Amino acid sequence: MLTSIRSTITFDKKNLDDKTLLNLYKNMLRPRLIEEKMLILLRQGKISKWFSGIGQEAISVGVTMALNKEEYMLPMHRNLGIFTTREIPLHRLFSQWQGKANGFTKGRDRSFHFGTQEYNIVGMISHLGPQLGVADGIALASLLKNKQQVTAVFTGEGGTSEGDFHEALNVASVWQLPVLFCVENNGYGLSTPTNEQYRCKDIADRGKGYGMESFVVDGNNIVEVYTKIKKLAQSIRKRPRPILVEFKTFRMRGHEEASGTKYVPKELMQSWAKKDPVENFQAYLKNEKILTEKQEVAIKEAIIHEINENLQIAFDEKPIESNVTTELNDVYKPFEYKEVSPKSKTEELRLIDAISLGLKQSMQQHKDLVIMGQDIAEYGGVFKITDGFVKAFGKERVRNTPICESAIVEAGMGLSIAGMKAVVEMQFADFVTSGFNPVVNYLAKSHYRWNQQADVVLRMPCGGGVAAGPFHSQTNEAWFTKTPGLKVVYPAFPYDAKGLLATAINDPNPVLFFEHKALYRSIRQDVPTDYYTLPFGKASLLKEGNDVTIVTYGAGVHWALETLDNNSDINADLIDLRTLQPLDTEAIYKSVRKTGKTIILQEDSMFGGIASDISALIMEHCFESLDAPVKRVASLETPIPFINQLEEQYMAKGRFEEALKALLAY
Repeated sequence: MLTSIRSTITFDKKNLDDKTLLNLYKNMLRPRLIEEKMLILLRQGKISKWFSGIGQEAISVGVTMALNKEEYMLPMHRNLGIFTTREIPLHRLFSQWQGKANGFTKGRDRSFHFGTQEYNIVGMISHLGPQLGVADGIALASLLKNKQQVTAVFTGEGGTSEGDFHEALNVASVWQLPVLFCVENNGYGLSTPTNEQYRCKDIADRGKGYGMESFVVDGNNIVEVYTKIKKLAQSIRKRPRPILVEFKTFRMRGHEEASGTKYVPKELMQSWAKKDPVENFQAYLKNEKILTEKQEVAIKEAIIHEINENLQIAFDEKPIESNVTTELNDVYKPFEYKEVSPKSKTEELRLIDAISLGLKQSMQQHKDLVIMGQDIAEYGGVFKITDGFVKAFGKERVRNTPICESAIVEAGMGLSIAGMKAVVEMQFADFVTSGFNPVVNYLAKSHYRWNQQADVVLRMPCGGGVAAGPFHSQTNEAWFTKTPGLKVVYPAFPYDAKGLLATAINDPNPVLFFEHKALYRSIRQDVPTDYYTLPFGKASLLKEGNDVTIVTYGAGVHWALETLDNNSDINADLIDLRTLQPLDTEAIYKSVRKTGKTIILQEDSMFGGIASDISALIMEHCFESLDAPVKRVASLETPIPFINQLEEQYMAKGRFEEALKALLAY
């Protein structure tokens, strides 16, 4: 139980009335008393882990009370006060921490790794940095819709060392986004002190480098936090812009309870204990005759009763039941595909033209769709796919970005959280590595974790054959077919590309849309000029025959067609997969059972590629129909070389015909 002490913090209540001051006190006391109870339950083994915010309550409570309830907040581990001040029912929080169904993640994630649209809270992931860029996206949506709202995002001083911090602040500043970047500087990133984290005096100093206002606030002074943030939020709503606020505070317990605090000097711990935000404010209120002893006891008893009552509700809740079907179904947000058939005349289009036209028509279909990427505005993109888009849709919806793949993928996620759609162009598919974390850990997992769709399409210009070398030629689809939660599309023809792109943008799930650069201007086809869609998970049977099944996609389709044209005596089923996730296994199995022989062609190098998985599926499901081992043909196990004679040697194309004939002769 807290005891009264003389305040060592100077509070200036300014024009705050007693009711507001008491609310600040109650809202700080609630998370403190909850935490004290959770530490007991942790020792009893009734919760699995705990990240304590004891000593930091003033920041969470002060910022939350300063914002409007409809404004988004993106908290961290130590921000229990945000959840309680937003008045989330305690039994739901307790169910979350016990992994029960009444929580927010159906037992799939723990502690504060969750969000809730009902309370406009977006939960963190353990990689810390990505939520900063997500806040940019939410704020961008607010700006585009003229909502005059602030988005508050939290990180610790350790998280400011991540590249996402730089990228997010830079984007927010360039685009003048209404984001409040809140850094809780509690002295240690787990056990690493600040002098091993950064060299500048204050993290707030970094704001100058971004052309951004920044402030240092005493994070243990609830009145200072509340009044300063309230003033800043009001200003941001009137004049949208980002502001960086560094809260000086201290973590009184371990990073999480198991890590302890032995690495903290005893004198430092004692000095910060005297600055306890709850005890100091309580003492101040009592000294000012705003809080009486009787009120204090009554408030604490009421909160303890609330905690115990809600704990009992959570304890009485049945353990979550495992269900394989439910788990699999929740990886993706349900998407009811609606076929739109073309009605207009056709026109011969190159692959690049079909993609451009399809993207333009989707912009017309979805007024809330935003395209983001490097050089995509006036310049039209390095491949000119968005040429003319700025004139048609304006710079608000066709946005040049700084060179920062990670923050822009995250911003796309933020737009989705705010109810919009995003298409992000990777200038080259190779560059997705700079944004890999938010793709595979944020976009892919959000719906499974807390039922939040990631309505983002990543356009991925990929592939070799254009003498672009190791950094501009990869076809890296296998990185993403491996990741549950992502959809992967890889068309080989203009007609497919246009219709599948429309579906990708309609789909509320994250889609990686691969576009082969060597096919951009070399492949032509009659394509309907109006808007239409094509379904995911439906392969295309381009040729029919009884000798062998050829399974491929992308440029491999055209290599196979060329080989069959040069060998008219080979009667093959040629399957163009079109989408790799979902995969049309039914079409594959049907053909394999008919022909008895299968060859899988991919441009990617062999090991770990999708051909390996397709081969394994065929062996498991069609083994008795096979007359020969499944054959895979892929590119060399090297990076992709630049000079043409080496690139040709690298490519699977040169080895396909020989492998096909060897299989037929088996």
